[in-house]
Amino acid sequence: MKTRAEYFAIYIIDNNCTIRECAKNFHISKSTVHNDISKKLKSINKFLYYRVYQVINKNLSERHLRGGMATREKYLFLKRL
Repeated sequence: MKTRAEYFAIYIIDNNCTIRECAKNFHISKSTVHNDISKKLKSINKFLYYRVYQVINKNLSERHLRGGMATREKYLFLKRL
């Protein structure tokens, strides 16, 4: 039987998504997802823990790019009004 933390990890790995996107999909808070992945998953399934942290670290390194694109889209939208 899989635990909730394993479901979160599999979803993040399969969809290459952020913790926030995973939380939105499961309709729970992002702190719950983060706690399950960072604290519980390491003791349950170390392989999944390391795989999910590869995705999370990649997302962390790309975070500034996503923020810049969102700002760009915001101002392009406002310019059209």
